[in-house]
Amino acid sequence: MRKPPSAQLLAAFMLSLALGIQAQEKPLAPTEKAYQVGDASPVGNVSMVHSLNPKAPPMSVEEFAAGQKIYFERCAGCHGVLRKGATGKALTTDKTIPNGTEYLKIFIKYGSPGGMPNWGTSGELNDQQVDLMARYIQHEPPTPPEWGMKEMMASLKVSIAPDKRPTKKMNNLDLGNLFSVTLRDAGEIALVDGKSKQIVKIIKTGYAVHISRMSRSGRYLYVIGRDARINLIDLWMQDPQTVSEIKIGLEARSVETSKFKGYEDKLAIAGSYWPPQFVIMDGDTLKPLRVESTRGTTVGTQEYHPEPRVAAIVASHYNPEFIVNAKETGKVLIVNYKDMENLKITTINAAQFLHDGGMDSTGRYFMTAANASNKIAVVDTKDDKLTALIDVGKVPHPGRGANFVHPKFGPVWATSHLGDDTISLIGTDPIKHKAQAWRVVQTVKGQGGGSLFIKTHPKSNNLWVDTPLNPDAANSQSIAVFDTRNMAGGFEVLPIGEWAGIKDDGAKRIVQPEYNMAGDEVWFSVWSAKDKISALVVVDDKTRKLKAVIKDPRLITPTGKFNVNNTQHDVY
Repeated sequence: MRKPPSAQLLAAFMLSLALGIQAQEKPLAPTEKAYQVGDASPVGNVSMVHSLNPKAPPMSVEEFAAGQKIYFERCAGCHGVLRKGATGKALTTDKTIPNGTEYLKIFIKYGSPGGMPNWGTSGELNDQQVDLMARYIQHEPPTPPEWGMKEMMASLKVSIAPDKRPTKKMNNLDLGNLFSVTLRDAGEIALVDGKSKQIVKIIKTGYAVHISRMSRSGRYLYVIGRDARINLIDLWMQDPQTVSEIKIGLEARSVETSKFKGYEDKLAIAGSYWPPQFVIMDGDTLKPLRVESTRGTTVGTQEYHPEPRVAAIVASHYNPEFIVNAKETGKVLIVNYKDMENLKITTINAAQFLHDGGMDSTGRYFMTAANASNKIAVVDTKDDKLTALIDVGKVPHPGRGANFVHPKFGPVWATSHLGDDTISLIGTDPIKHKAQAWRVVQTVKGQGGGSLFIKTHPKSNNLWVDTPLNPDAANSQSIAVFDTRNMAGGFEVLPIGEWAGIKDDGAKRIVQPEYNMAGDEVWFSVWSAKDKISALVVVDDKTRKLKAVIKDPRLITPTGKFNVNNTQHDVY
């Protein structure tokens, strides 16, 4: 990589200071960069309203549209839709215009000591695009349209009304051992039978499906894509299909259903990245009942933030409540749905940039990653209080985490990390193991950073850790597995990508271990590009040997896999 001459390097450093970007010990790691910048964004193609700044350099309509697309694809994840700052610092015009186009071009091309990627010298943007972006961020940020009750109701489509649906299961599917498999770039899910390893049905869904969630009864499957479209799929029908759909915003990640006794299958909730809000819906039709904004002040400094994106949502087993992560403000919102007319929301201050997480083994404590703060927040969902903020490794990304009984420390919950190669084990038993509760009791090293998911099962002694965003292909194409009875004993590496038997030059990233209902098989996605061959690989959990490879031309970019039973009962 060509380095800039000293004068340009000095200019880049000065610019980083002018933009208020604090120097870090190291620039943004490739794994973090891959995670944060992502690919195409649904918001990037939306018609937006923006105000022209007479002090900004000229841009044609076509150039502005191109800049908008690049910004939402590569920059908004860190700097925010309105450039107010998120993981990255603010890029508002009061900061960018005074520095001018030439300074900004250097900053964008060469990066900064504060962790700004070197978009130009890395080859991701050419010189013309660097110049374009330097001018674009001197214009007032375009504002995406709001998306409220009117727009949601207009998008609601109930294709089969509840009274027209079956009153009992009408097919021979073993629903408990059915998998909903995300076919990310196809905008579909595949329903795969856990026993036969055959695709039962391909169902069209929204853009870039993010997660699947089950209703408490195990009947309804909720699928949400990044375009904020939710598909409600009835698994009792002779031929499972979408019975209702809605679009709850312009970009989204999360959906969940009510699980408290007496409210099973009654309600659903979804949160969006834009607009920053969540909506509570009827569980069997997706008809929106309440829309609530998450805009507000951040923890600590209590500065107003205009776009706190809704990340993870989980359902409480102890109260009629949803637990909602407001990412940028660092607040956990406890939403009590007992009285929908007088909705009660309890706000718990945690730490900024809340992302994913799951329950401890008792289902009482919500363990959630504040990933840019390098912390795990523990929320007591019975008493609705913050129990602890725990320092862990760099950029924790647990998925839902992994629960198991440590031979020395008792019940623990584990997370891996995007930013380093560690796995943190946190004690979760405040009664019998009080001295170990709510602290990191052990840290072990895996095969590298770039991990997205960690997984085990109550019937297993294995802990599986993926590294799909690690820059080393040997790591991204394999899986590390630990013996939970001897975590200090190191890990075994299994060549899942090689076992898939794919001969082309696809990325073959191994992502998201998921158990079957019995807990004796682990399923892995072998994730390659849309135009490459992908697959699912099934491993015997006891022997750690290859059990099956599922190949099908319809398996386009498989990523997440959600076993119906395990998702329904929060088994992880």
